[in-house]
This record gives sequence, C-alpha cells and structure tokens, in this order.
Amino acid sequence: MDDDGANDGDSGAAAHPLAREQAHLTASRAALRAMREDVEALDIRDVTANWVNAIVLQAQIDDRIKALADLAHTPLFFGRLNYLHAPGAELAEGAEGEQFYIGRRHVHDADGDPMVIDWRAPVSQPFYRASKNDPQDIALRRRFGYTGGELTAYEDEHLSDPSEAAAVSKLLQQEIERPRVGPMRDIVATIQPEQDEIVRSGLSGSVCVQGGPGTGKTAVGLHRVAYLLYAHRERLARTGTLVIGPNRSFLHYIEQVLPALGELEVKQATVEDLVARDGLEIRGADTAATAVVKGDARMAEVLRRAVRSHVTPPAEPLMVVRGSRRWRVPAYELEEIVAELQDRDIRYGAARDALPQRIAHTVLVRMEQAGEAPDDRVQDAVARSAAVKAAVKAMWPAVEPAKLVLRLLSDARFLAEHAAGVLSEEEQALLLWAKPFRSVKSAKWSAADLVLIDEAADLVERTHSLGHVVLDEAQDLSPMQYRAVGRRCTTGSATVLGDLAQGTTPWATRSWDEALSHLGKAEAVLEELTAGFRVPREVIAYASRLLPSISPGLAPVSSVRETPGSLVVAPAVEPSELTAAVVGACRDSLRHEGSIGLIAADARVPELARALEEAGMAYLSPGEETTAFSRLTLVPASLAKGLEYDYVVLDEPAAIVSGEPDERTGLRRLYVCLTRAVSGLTLLHADPLPAELV
Repeated sequence: MDDDGANDGDSGAAAHPLAREQAHLTASRAALRAMREDVEALDIRDVTANWVNAIVLQAQIDDRIKALADLAHTPLFFGRLNYLHAPGAELAEGAEGEQFYIGRRHVHDADGDPMVIDWRAPVSQPFYRASKNDPQDIALRRRFGYTGGELTAYEDEHLSDPSEAAAVSKLLQQEIERPRVGPMRDIVATIQPEQDEIVRSGLSGSVCVQGGPGTGKTAVGLHRVAYLLYAHRERLARTGTLVIGPNRSFLHYIEQVLPALGELEVKQATVEDLVARDGLEIRGADTAATAVVKGDARMAEVLRRAVRSHVTPPAEPLMVVRGSRRWRVPAYELEEIVAELQDRDIRYGAARDALPQRIAHTVLVRMEQAGEAPDDRVQDAVARSAAVKAAVKAMWPAVEPAKLVLRLLSDARFLAEHAAGVLSEEEQALLLWAKPFRSVKSAKWSAADLVLIDEAADLVERTHSLGHVVLDEAQDLSPMQYRAVGRRCTTGSATVLGDLAQGTTPWATRSWDEALSHLGKAEAVLEELTAGFRVPREVIAYASRLLPSISPGLAPVSSVRETPGSLVVAPAVEPSELTAAVVGACRDSLRHEGSIGLIAADARVPELARALEEAGMAYLSPGEETTAFSRLTLVPASLAKGLEYDYVVLDEPAAIVSGEPDERTGLRRLYVCLTRAVSGLTLLHADPLPAELV
C-alpha cells in the first residue's frame, strides 16, 4: 500500500498523479452540472395532456434536479478501481481491464460514458469487499483524501500483487475519525465488508442487525434503503419505504444521510406518528406497570375478542319487499351466513361489507327458484334496501376503534368479559382508568392507548403495507408497538436495527427472536456487528463493564480505534462543586475541534442550563444542528440514544441510574450515555459511581 503522506498534494513526486485525479474531479463536476442543466432545460409543454399530468411531471423533474445537486463540501467520488479484466468479460490472457471511479451517484459525460459509478452498482462492490486474500480481479484500489470538497491525497492498494503486504488504510481511519459537526453523515466511503453484506442483501428477505455502540448499525440501515431503492426502484416507487426512529431529535439527526446519496423519497416517522389518529392527542401518561400491560402482545387477543363481540346472531327472519312480492330469509339461514363470515376470520369491516351481498344473493336464489331472472343490478338493489341495511346493522354493527378502546379502559365488566383467561385481575385493574372519560375527544390518551387503537383499527380494516421499513432503536419497542410496525410491512420486508444492551424501557426487548415474531418477520436473518468504528477502545471497554448486569451473554464491542487519553474519569467532587466542574469541563472540551455533548440525568438539565447561561456559554437542544460557531448541545439522558458527539461530558452517572424505574433500566440508560463519544469522554460525579464501574 502506498503511504498517503507520500501522495500528498505538496509532494513533487506525486504532483502529476494527484493533478490528474483533480482534473477528473473537475471534469466530473462539470459533467454533473451539465446533467442538471439538461434536466432544467426540459420543456414539458408538448408532452403533457392536461394540467394534472403537467404538475406530476414537473414534480418528478424537480426531484431529479435536487438529486443531481453537487454538494460543495462532499466529494463526487471517494475511490477508484482498476480491474485486471473488463467486468463480465472472459478472463483471457492479455485482456485489458477497466478503470472506474466510485462515488455517491452516477455521473456521465456528453457521450453517455460514465465518469463516476454509483457506489451501489455491482461493478463497485469490490471497493468494499476485495482484499489481498480475495482480490476479485482488482489490480488497484485507490482511496482519496479530501479537505472540504477538494482532493488532497490518495492511497493505493495493489490487491493482486502478492509482494505487497496488507495494511490498514490511514485515509479510511482518518475519515472514520473525522470530527462531527452538523447532522449525521453517510459512511459510503468507509463501509466495511461485513456491513456491505447487510447493505446489499435482497429486498425479499428481512434482516435484523444486533450492533453495539459505534458499530454503524444505523448507517448500515440507511445505506441499505439507498441500495434497495437503486436495485428495486420501480417496485419501491409503487410500494413506498419508511424509516422509523425513536424520537424527532434522532430523525432530525439522520435526515440528511439519504438526500446526500440522492434519495429524496424516503419518509421518516416515529411509532407515535404511525399510530396517530385525527382528533386524538396524547395528553395522558401511564405508570410503568400499566404501560407494560398495554404493550403486552396479549392485548391483541383482548381487542380481537372485543371487536368480534359486536356480532349478534339474528333473532328473527328477514323480509325483503321487491315490487309486489315479499321474500323471506329465515333466521337460521342468516345465522349460517354470519357464522361462515366469522369462520373465514377476515377483517371485521370487510365481513360487514360482504354481509349485505351474501343476504342479497340468498334472496336472488329464491327469485330464480320462483321463475324470475334477476341480474347483478337487482342483487345490488336488494343489498342496499332498507330491510337488509337494518338487518346488517343489527347483526354486524359498525365498530369505531377509539370508542372500543375507550370502553375497554372504562368499563370493568366489558374488560373482564374479553380479558378472561388472558389477563389477570391485577392486570385488568391496571388498565382501567381511575375516573372514566365520557367521550373519545375528552379522554386523556397515552402513547400506549393509541397503539391499542391502531390494533383495533387493523382488526376492522387492513392497514396499508409498504415495500420496505427500517426500524431503528428497535430494542425499546413493546410487543404491541412491534405489531403496529409489522402491519406497515406485511407484504414487504424490514430491516430491524438495535442493541439489546441499550434497551431502556420497562418493556424492552429480551430477545430478537421474540421481537421478530411480534413483528411478523420470524424468518428474518439475524446479523451481529461487533467491530466498533466510532467509540474509542478505552471508552467502550469502560462502558462494557456494565454488560454482565444489563445484558448477560451479549458480546462486547471490539473497537478498532485505540485513542490514549480518550477517557477521563475525574475524582469525586463535593455536591456543591459539581455543576461548576461540569461547566469547566465543557469549556475545556470546546478547545477541541468538533461537536460537544453535555449529557445529564433529565432532572439535572434545568440546573445545568442555568449554569451554562450564567457562564455565557450558548448551547443547543438535541436535534438542533451544530455549526462551527455553536457546537455544545445539552442532552437529557432520555434523548441521548442514537446521537453522537466528538467529545462528551457526562454529568453524575448515579443520577442517570436513579432516574429510571429500576436499577437495570438505569444501568442500561447509563450504558447508552457512556457510548455517545467519538473522540473523548469526561465523566464527573459527586455521588459514588455504580459498583460495576469502580
């Protein structure tokens, strides 16, 4: 491997190759600009039949223009592959290879010849997978170093040369360790072989990725979406894709990754967004014990029973008047129709829609037996008749999901009837409101209540399914929340991302097998990422002391980054001195380049906020974008998950642990907070540290 120092822009020996690569970058940028200008110049006046078509086509053109944007501080390509032979050609003696530049998007010249190959194309795969042991017909792999958008260095690996020893890429390591300012960025230049296998796995299968802090699982999930959109664009354009995150701060942090890769159509949401319903606001909160019961998968059976309980067998025959004749359908025949629909176990609403047609068909049979010749129009007229409508309303009344859940949480007798043998009396008592609400609108619904309403709504009418769903920080979902997500991909696939050790809810996932079963994706392939690229080895080793207590048997992350001095555990201070010490540590951290996160127990945040203001230190809230001039973020421990900062100042670990309902959940929350640092962690405390960290 050539040393990148020897290939610096100031080195005379390397000036010519670097200048040639810079020239290709300049030409590629000009070609991308020309591609964009070609789209901007399109005249659609002669190809649109009406104004609706014009609006749709113009929107597509606008999206294409956005996708062709040249991001000034993002290099168009980050690597180059020199093949020994042309890809796909016979490996004949003397056959000439080809050269490809690998980048975030495809760029071609005026003749249509590629200048940059999309990283997702099959020909790009060896950039991530090839090695000295498996060169994959690659003579040379070149990585490029950039400052802003300017090419400054390169580094070569001659993979098919047995005389050259394998070595760690310095440019790759520098890119991984580059300071973070602003939202999460893509890792397209640094994807590792084990990550690439997950990214490029097929659309038809679901994947679950267990990954500890710093293993890149979130980035892998986002890049998998980008890859699937590239490989199956037409299908996913019809069916849709969705990224689900734990909160708005997290979604804001990751929202620029896909647009940077040219993908603009992927929607993002939280689970609360998925189950939101017009007119229903989350104004209530459950105790932990109540939330656990509401999130239990057994609630699905309680709801199913409650919905089906509305079906009432007919008590009397049905008389349909048609012209001068009357047609009688006996009660036993109506009962048979109802029983048949129940046995089919189709959605409640679909069965209710089918019932009038089934009754009308029975009437038509009688008409035919009497010598008449009715057609489909007659059957539709009978189905819409007042008598049939009244019978359907009595036998199979409409069910409004929110009203059903309202009754379950308000009416002890109704709940007991449908929870018998499913929930204990103690669990039923936890579900019931102390003071029942009179109406759906006046009720103080909790987040878990809306998940129950969503389940009931699906029992009435099937939820629309998407083509692919990415579920991040999945370990914190309840079984009922998994079911809500699973309904959004019943006919599609899912990428599930999480870390069992970071489960910080009372209902946190105990095993991925159990979670995938609730999601409806029991066949998903489980992948484990154990190589850490973000958190320094010293920091992750310190945090991993908690693993035996919070997730026994889970393999600790093995960080590839050894950073001496990255962990500072300050001696205990007096309680009255802690806040001042924390402010001082923040000021010291700001002397470093990159983002700073001050993470503290939620209860400590107001005091720390006042102290920072008094010290004249401006700070951001989670989700607000850091800039070169505003780099300090004050982060409540409850919102730290999924975020990362170059330097973290961690305030009072004992307060983070005690702020949770139980010690295990508290230690898991602390594990999350300890592993948010990319370059350095400073821990300050007045109270004794948890025994596991001593």
